[in-house]
Amino acid sequence: MNEFSGKTVVISGGAEGIGFGIARAMGKQGMNVVLADIDANQLEIAQAKLQKEGVEVLSVQMDVTSLSQWQNVAEKAIARFGKVHMLVNNAGVGSNPGSIEKTDDKDWRWVLDVNLMGVIYGTQTMVPLMKQHGEGGWLVNVASMAGMMGIPTAGAYTATKVAVVGMTESWYAELKPHNIKVSVLCPAFVKTRINLSNRNKPEELKSENEKNTDQNKSSAAQHLQKVVDNGLSPDIVGERVVEALNNKELYIFTHPNYRKIVQKRFKAIDDAFARAESSPLLVSVRDEEVALYS
Repeated sequence: MNEFSGKTVVISGGAEGIGFGIARAMGKQGMNVVLADIDANQLEIAQAKLQKEGVEVLSVQMDVTSLSQWQNVAEKAIARFGKVHMLVNNAGVGSNPGSIEKTDDKDWRWVLDVNLMGVIYGTQTMVPLMKQHGEGGWLVNVASMAGMMGIPTAGAYTATKVAVVGMTESWYAELKPHNIKVSVLCPAFVKTRINLSNRNKPEELKSENEKNTDQNKSSAAQHLQKVVDNGLSPDIVGERVVEALNNKELYIFTHPNYRKIVQKRFKAIDDAFARAESSPLLVSVRDEEVALYS
């Protein structure tokens, strides 16, 4: 018996990719799994796979940008399984690569709504349910290595992933007294269909260029497809999440080969603090006591 067995996890974007990898891994641990996804056909396929593996599963079609649809998922999860113990905010989309001037308001709105507001709505809906039963639980937010470093020509995507990392750090401190363990998953390339996110983009948020162009024929799209196809298996990511939750890890990394790149960023930040420390303009605050949550 493990601490996950018999408990219930809700996973957004759970019908495929990383979400399904986590669902499968949690199912192996004996959890009841609630799959929430915008793709009804993929949901049916995912549910059938998990049921074949002996997992208790409920699938609900949901658009994460709708708070009312999140509430519907919560109601159905409680009706079926009684309680919610874990939320995995996994649903996300990739932005169209583009410079500052070529990333328009529609691109920004779509990526912000799914990658940021989707996480906020999910957390606002499910965390109170965990607090109510008083048994503690888990909140896992799926960010990206983009949450640890800026990605050129992916400003909207990077902004949301940096925000998810920051919110997770905030909620880690906030939810600690409630015995709700909080983690952020920051993978690099995983074998998913995130490069084909536009398949679920609302028509009203598509530019004329997107409506009239077969983006899969571009050299950039073909390169990204190749990189994604060579990515890490979602099943490995799912097992890594289980491993990390057992170890009570705040930051969950799946690609240790990115460590040196992130270390360069942290060194640059530390060097910037050193320069601030030596500035005569900042003498008055140099030795002030710092108040932070533990």
